[in-house]
Amino acid sequence: MTSRERWQAVLAGHKPDRWPTDFWSTGEVLHRLLKELRLNSQDELWTQLKIDKPFGIGGTYCGPTLGDRDLWGLRHVQQTYADGAGTYNEVVEHPLAAAQTVEDIEKYPWPSPDWFDFSHVQAQLAQAGDRVVQGGSYEPFLLYCQMRGLEQAFMDLLESPEVVDAAIGKLFDFHYAINERLYDAGAGRIDTTYVAEDLGSQTSLLMSLATIEKILLPRIRKMIRLAHDRRIKVLYHTDGAARPVLPLLIDAGIDALNPIQWRCPGMERDGLARDFGQKIAFHGAVDNQQTLPFGTAQDVRNEVAENIAIFGKTRGYVIAPCHNLQPITPTANILALYEAAQEYGAVR
Repeated sequence: MTSRERWQAVLAGHKPDRWPTDFWSTGEVLHRLLKELRLNSQDELWTQLKIDKPFGIGGTYCGPTLGDRDLWGLRHVQQTYADGAGTYNEVVEHPLAAAQTVEDIEKYPWPSPDWFDFSHVQAQLAQAGDRVVQGGSYEPFLLYCQMRGLEQAFMDLLESPEVVDAAIGKLFDFHYAINERLYDAGAGRIDTTYVAEDLGSQTSLLMSLATIEKILLPRIRKMIRLAHDRRIKVLYHTDGAARPVLPLLIDAGIDALNPIQWRCPGMERDGLARDFGQKIAFHGAVDNQQTLPFGTAQDVRNEVAENIAIFGKTRGYVIAPCHNLQPITPTANILALYEAAQEYGAVR
């Protein structure tokens, strides 16, 4: 089977020749692997480690010059962590911080879908080869938190839900139009799309089920329907202890769940497989908080074997770290993950 055929089989509830693998990491980890393995490109890495990495496509920005802010008016500064081994971009200005009413949201200069050109999508697809193609994304509350400020955004859920709803509506309209144009430009060749919202903390949901149902879920349903109408499967991402919301997401139509932080309460692997394994596929689950950064290579191998034993009995499984591999993760552990995937991942 090709990489694309493996993914398609898993997302359709069929058995592949082996469980596909995926790779999520920070840029620093990717560059380190290329250097240490003496490889010249990401494609060489996917080939050497037999990673079924999706091929991403998207529109090309052709809008106004952005200057020192991004599309949403956010300004970032680069921060370092892990004693300088890694960097990330921190939002330092929140352009909706002073908004108080729905009218303030309406007046904000929201970006236009017309600022993106999709005429090059077919040329992008010509480079995909036998890889699964992933296109489109949607994660509105995370973006709202960045535009509003994290603390204020969560206070708004209780104090000003109409402001949240108005802003989420603007974000939805933009992403719906972008995704629709992308899907049409890549008609028949896009396999998966990414719909997300981090709904879980390390111990519980970040907001009530009632809030999720009222503010987020209706538009999540519409975004999933847009993809499904074009026979595109939906990979849904939520970190943390998100067990209580999974039935709602499954009812909304998600096809696969990522990243499976199984050390969080309620996210135990056996329980997820038992209760939801015949309805959705699972993506990730190789622990990125303890096992990968602080365990031994044998710990990693054992966990991959355990995951395959558990999720191999479900609708399907994509073997991957449960979030971006961080610079503190030893190379030996990363290699152990993908070596174990090949050793134990054959489907019988």
